[in-house]
Amino acid sequence: MALLEKNADPNAFKRICSHLIQPEGLPTLARLGLLEPILAAGAAPAPLRAWTPEGMIDPPDDQVRHGINLRRERLDPLVREAAAATPGVELMLGLSAERLLRDGGAVAGVAARDRDGAEHRLRAPLTVGADGRGSRVAELAGADARTRPHGRVVYAGYWESAYPDDDARARVWFMDPDCGLAFRTDSGLTICGVMPTADRLPEFRADPEAAIAGFFAGLPEAPRLDPDRRVGSMLGKIDMTNRIRRQSAPGLALVGDAALAADPLFGIGCGWALRSAEWMAASVAPALGGAEPLDRGLTRYRRLHRRRLGLRAATIFDYSTGRPMYRTERGFYRAAARDPAIAAAFGRLVGGQIGPGRMLAEALPHGALLTARDARRRFR
Repeated sequence: MALLEKNADPNAFKRICSHLIQPEGLPTLARLGLLEPILAAGAAPAPLRAWTPEGMIDPPDDQVRHGINLRRERLDPLVREAAAATPGVELMLGLSAERLLRDGGAVAGVAARDRDGAEHRLRAPLTVGADGRGSRVAELAGADARTRPHGRVVYAGYWESAYPDDDARARVWFMDPDCGLAFRTDSGLTICGVMPTADRLPEFRADPEAAIAGFFAGLPEAPRLDPDRRVGSMLGKIDMTNRIRRQSAPGLALVGDAALAADPLFGIGCGWALRSAEWMAASVAPALGGAEPLDRGLTRYRRLHRRRLGLRAATIFDYSTGRPMYRTERGFYRAAARDPAIAAAFGRLVGGQIGPGRMLAEALPHGALLTARDARRRFR
């Protein structure tokens, strides 16, 4: 198995990322033997707390699994090293995909070019594109992306001692329509960011640090943004258009952001990449072992991907436009701020432990009880 990476530096890493790994991704890391090394590298636990105009939502720790957070500067080289050490895997750095090889109508490998200009033709029964939302592999395959508008931008930075040393919660502020986040990570750092609606871009572009400080001013449990404690440069990303592609074609599979790139507000990118890669591997394993045609495994993967992530992605796409909250959303947040069971359902949804349908099934009975209690009080 050949693993191609365009960057020739084994320590390269993705620079703009909240690097939160939601609970849904942890079982995959454990099965790969990566969870313990990631924790040993300093990954911080990330129990969730959210603020909304309707109150604070604090999912009970005993009912919700927590994610972890490790900067990509440490995470990416660690994962790359583990992949290179896997028997049967050859890591090939500094090669960029130039074109796909074909066998009839099926993808049959890739022609890649190294930094000296030499071409390498690598034939394989299955080619996997795991190269992000701007996937070169998907482009070469002609896998057109369906897009959904994104109405926010993001600016973020790292601060030391933004919270007390023993406070590791991952905080999110849904302030309708602007949003903020503060995720504790390794080395005593906290990534603090704001996702304002796109009409505020000039303000944030002119002075992102001051604009971020202005957003957090007066908010509950806001991070301490001491200018002398900021580490590194400010980070910004303007184009976060939601993209979804057909997850497979003959001889080809797409995973992670190459298949589905959604609003990063909910910290789902790393978890979805891990889960989709595992679904793909499990789906095609029988075919690669000669037990069935490859197309059957690829179809299985595509259906599983859509079933597991389709509805969640649709709800994220809808909120990512920067629209004001719906009345139903405000009602749900109001109930979640008052009822631990509804807060737990919210936490499990955000963490990927359940989907929207299951969340409603868990929350609705408690919401109905709250409504009945409120009505009883009004008519006493």
